[in-house]
Parts: sequence; C-alpha cells; structure tokens
Amino acid sequence: MKFFKALFILFLLPILISCEEESTLVMEPVVYTNAPCDNCPEITIQYPRILEDTKLGRTVNTGIQEEIIELLTFADSLEVTNLNEAVNSFNLGYSELKEVYPDETVPWEARINAEVSFENRRVLSIRMDSYLFTGGAHGYSATNFLNFDIEKGEKINTRELFSDLLAFRVYAEDKFREQEKIPTEAPINSTGFMFELDTFYLPENIGLTPKGILLLYNQYEVASYADGQIQLLIPFKEAKKFVTPAMKL
Repeated sequence: MKFFKALFILFLLPILISCEEESTLVMEPVVYTNAPCDNCPEITIQYPRILEDTKLGRTVNTGIQEEIIELLTFADSLEVTNLNEAVNSFNLGYSELKEVYPDETVPWEARINAEVSFENRRVLSIRMDSYLFTGGAHGYSATNFLNFDIEKGEKINTRELFSDLLAFRVYAEDKFREQEKIPTEAPINSTGFMFELDTFYLPENIGLTPKGILLLYNQYEVASYADGQIQLLIPFKEAKKFVTPAMKL
C-alpha cells in the first residue's frame, strides 16, 4: 500500500467468558500508519482480522472495514470500496481545503482502533473507538459496536439481542434515572439531558462486555459535547431475562 506500512502479527485471541462458554477465534491485528508528512493528515488505524476464510470471517472482516471506510470517506461524491481508497479520500479532503485556505488549515487527524470487547460461542462483539479532527474548535470522538452471531456467521442488529425490547427499554430507563439521579416522576431531560421529545430511548450503540450489556450514547446524542459519552452498564444477571434465548449470555 502506497501511503502505509502494515504490521501483521499472528496471534490467538482466546477470551474466557465462563467455564462452559469458552471460544477462541484466530485473528491477527492489522495496523496502518501513514509516513510522517508536513502536509498530510496523521492517520492511525488498528483492527482485528479473522484469519479463517469462513462465512463468519468474511462477515466480520467486511463489517469492520465498512465502518472504517465510512469514517474516513470525506467526499460523498466518491465511490469508495476499500481502505486505501478511503484513506486517499481523507487525504484529498485535507489537500483541497488547504489549497483554499493555505494559511489557516490545521493538519487533520484520524485515529481508529477496533478490538474484541466480548466473545463466547454464540456472540462476538467488536468495539470501535474513533477520533477525527477535520478543523474547527475540536475533534470528534465516537464509539461504535458491531455484534455478530458466531453460529450463523451473520451481523446482529442490536435489537435482535432482546426478546422483549420494550421491557428492556423500560428497565434501562429506571437504571439510567438511578445512575444519573433523575427523579422517577420528573421528565427525563429535567437535569440537563437532551433526549428528543423529552422521552428516554435506547442508544444506537449497544455492545457486549465481559461485565454485561453496555448502552453507549456518543457525544451530542443525548447531552452536550462537554458531557462526553454517556454510558450505562446492565450486568448480565439483570439483563438475561430480556435477552433472546438463543444468545444465552
């Protein structure tokens, strides 16, 4: 790859969830960093790649790359199909801006790191943390979760994790109010949150961790930038009554 050097190190990623729920997927970490340059963005990308050429491996690898491509693609008019093209798009966006404002353009930056946050025999959850700076007062940090059904080799819509999504939302709101000290009878935004229509809702990003189900609201989603991410962890022992039986978390 022209702009990058790639570091490939083969390793095993065994994650012990419990004595009965142990699963090991063979992965390699992929690291892309661009060469130092005074007039180009600083880009670092790290993510795991499954080595086995299986339906699951192809689904996971493609899903991760698509997320990274979406983050880096700067121009909507460009048709980007791989990571190299996405990186080129990000570089091009910076170069075009610098041509227009040569004395005012601050170097752009992109840092993307994906890693396994949870794995058992049925579910694989990938957490992707990103930071993008493309000018302005500050950059933007975000976290996205990708969940996969290991047995089916398919990506899971996070809502599919739950047998009773409505009941889980009600339970999550009670836990959220308790954590954020919002009175039960008060509007959800009474302490400064910014839920649309003043109604609690689940976040776009719901991921799995060894400790439980993580509900994660990114910056601006329900609070101001200064408040950062808002997270709520529901332990598995509390969440299991809402989870789809096939998942058996």
